[in-house]
Amino acid sequence: MQLAAPAGINAGGKGNVMKILHCADIHLDSSLRTNLDRDKAALRKNELLSAFSDMVKYAVSEDISAVIIAGDLFDNKNISANALNTVKDIIETNGDITFYFLSGNHDSDAFVRSFGDLPENLFIFSNEWTSYRTELSSGKYLNVTGIELDKTNSDTASSGLFLKTDEFNIVVMHGQLEEYGARDKAEVIDLRQYCAKNIDYLALGHIHEYRKGELGGRGVWCYPGCLEGRGYDECGEHGFVVLDIDEGTLEFETEFVSFAKRHIYELNVDISKCATTPEILREIDKATGEAGCFGEDMVKVVLTGSVDVDCEKNTAQIEQYLSAAYFASKVYDKSEIYVDYDDYAKEASLKGEFVRLIHDSNAILPEDKGLVIRCGVKALAGEEIEL
Repeated sequence: MQLAAPAGINAGGKGNVMKILHCADIHLDSSLRTNLDRDKAALRKNELLSAFSDMVKYAVSEDISAVIIAGDLFDNKNISANALNTVKDIIETNGDITFYFLSGNHDSDAFVRSFGDLPENLFIFSNEWTSYRTELSSGKYLNVTGIELDKTNSDTASSGLFLKTDEFNIVVMHGQLEEYGARDKAEVIDLRQYCAKNIDYLALGHIHEYRKGELGGRGVWCYPGCLEGRGYDECGEHGFVVLDIDEGTLEFETEFVSFAKRHIYELNVDISKCATTPEILREIDKATGEAGCFGEDMVKVVLTGSVDVDCEKNTAQIEQYLSAAYFASKVYDKSEIYVDYDDYAKEASLKGEFVRLIHDSNAILPEDKGLVIRCGVKALAGEEIEL
């Protein structure tokens, strides 16, 4: 194990309780163009940077001693001057807070290299175990240990980890838990290898939602999730985790702090009972109201259920309605079309003849007949066909 100089954390916070903030996956400089237009993407990009700044302001106001960044501070290897200078300034001007930075699979060494000589309050890790020990006001020790996982060390890293039983041990890593499978080129972490290693808190990064579980032995593992959701695959609350550590007993508690400026929702809206677009909009309003959506949020609506072939459903109008109501929105129509063939069995009209023709056809798949009938009925009525 490679040992480093003590971190110099401001031990002895209010009531001899040390507070440490654990964050990860902030992904500064994300392009954000998948779900947003150019102007909104630029705004959101700046909001991610502001969120990091506001998080550190929160740390100052709450007497937090240290901030652990468990990987993917930046989204790609090419860091903009604005993001780089802002983060550097935040670290350098908050000398009373110790920052631990562990590089993730999206990060590069450009951030660390940009400092030249590292500030006294910034501590980094490498592909070897690195430990920073701090004496607490009680005379006991806090030990922050981390390793940057790669293909050369991920399988064997646990065998080189040795921690003392009488210290409070935080271990920092960035990777995917084995049970979820690897993605985004992140290394896999097998939690079984880190049981009985005297770990009190395993500070992880890579999973973009808050998750926490027991770690065999004596501690817990935790993903704080990303600080701000960026797309509709990152729904739910986002923020960071704060540890309160009793310096005398070394007992601790954790709290997830919801901190995101905007929330992202994906809502399934059943429109089976709807016959018109206004009725569908009322169902959407009901769903967004129950979910607690606000105008600054991003909302994805998935229409579900089964509607009658004669249902008047204008998805373009629905999209426009949501676009005016929320910062960003999307509509996916996954509703099915129901045709009551008995209603058309004896109808003496061109429409009835068409429905019966499609119903009896072997050239059209059963699951496609509803859509074909809907399009045909609209065409016969002289209406615009919307697939």
